[in-house]
Amino acid sequence: MNFLDTLKIALAALRVNKLRSALTMLGIIIGVGAVITMVAVGAGAQARVEDQIKSLGSNLIIVLSGNIMSGGARMGSGSQQTITEDDAYALQREIPSIQAAAPQLRGSGQIVFGNSNWSTQIYGVTPEYLEAREWSVASGRPLEQAQVDGAAKVVLLGQTVARTLFGDADPIGESVRVRRVPHTVIGVLERKGQSMIGQDQDDVVLIPISTARKRVLGGIQVKSRNVQSISVRVRDGADMAATEQEMRDLMRQRHKLQPAQEDDFFIRNLSEVLAAQEASSRILALLLAAVASVSLMVGGIGIMNIMLVSVTERTREIGLRMAVGARSRDILTQFLVEAVTLALIGGIVGIALGAVASFAVGYFAGWRTEMSVSAVLLAFGFAGAVGVFFGFYPARKAAQLLPIEALRHE
Repeated sequence: MNFLDTLKIALAALRVNKLRSALTMLGIIIGVGAVITMVAVGAGAQARVEDQIKSLGSNLIIVLSGNIMSGGARMGSGSQQTITEDDAYALQREIPSIQAAAPQLRGSGQIVFGNSNWSTQIYGVTPEYLEAREWSVASGRPLEQAQVDGAAKVVLLGQTVARTLFGDADPIGESVRVRRVPHTVIGVLERKGQSMIGQDQDDVVLIPISTARKRVLGGIQVKSRNVQSISVRVRDGADMAATEQEMRDLMRQRHKLQPAQEDDFFIRNLSEVLAAQEASSRILALLLAAVASVSLMVGGIGIMNIMLVSVTERTREIGLRMAVGARSRDILTQFLVEAVTLALIGGIVGIALGAVASFAVGYFAGWRTEMSVSAVLLAFGFAGAVGVFFGFYPARKAAQLLPIEALRHE
């Protein structure tokens, strides 16, 4: 008996008990659907973290000002401006692994164009800021060093600010008031999206740091070169931990700190934070897939149970087939094909269910989901493996029946 004849007999046997076959497949359907859905949710979470890493800028280290003591209480990082523009230039000049170091001042204020206005974050930066943050200009041109040297009244708009003030109109060349100081719009930044804490990174305007210091933000910053933070981009392939230590050593040297003194600045390696978050997302995805795989195992046990019942019910049929010449191998193949067919049909229906469930989770829960071809093939292949694994024992039991005893079975 060839394989095609065996397949026809197996399918005919499954059609005899359609309801039982459908209920047997239900476990596999739910298992495959659950695996695909959970993998899609986990992949979506991981992709979201990767997008955050890209939006923040790769290999990014932030240097923040230190704290100050008031009445015996620490006021927190940034309460005293202890870092300067010169620190940023020294970092970039003296540490070869640093690609760009960008000092920055920040504040908030009203941006006005015609009858429209918007309250946003104002950043005073240097041309290196866009390189450090891997932020390009969607239209117009970026800041130039000459504009920083001359404290030019020019501004780059984030996407949110540009859309709010200008709608679909082109803002390049228009004049806006930044804290009542007229500035010419020279460019619009590419979209960055939300940060890992949910902040809109596009709700910002960038102006030359000298303009921010002298004309816009003012205050005690006018007479000093102090800044609130320095964004540092490390070259690709460089050791982030070693670079961080070099930065700390250089900053302590420049600030003339004794060995027993604490740092008067803070260094935050954001790449490590995001890498940890990415690893957590990856573990979450694997955990969800593992939990969902339990459903497949339960479905496989269901197949084994039904196939054992089927062997008991069809014992006389098995004896009759053996009596007319069927070999043990033919009986084994028949029952194994039945089990694998149940698993594969359940896998196909489960894939469709998983696709619908993934879409529903993304649509109703607002979560990002990503359904990959590899996850579908893995779930389908696992379903087939479950059919073989849990179907082999009943098939082997049927193949080992003795023809005479099987014919005597009531």
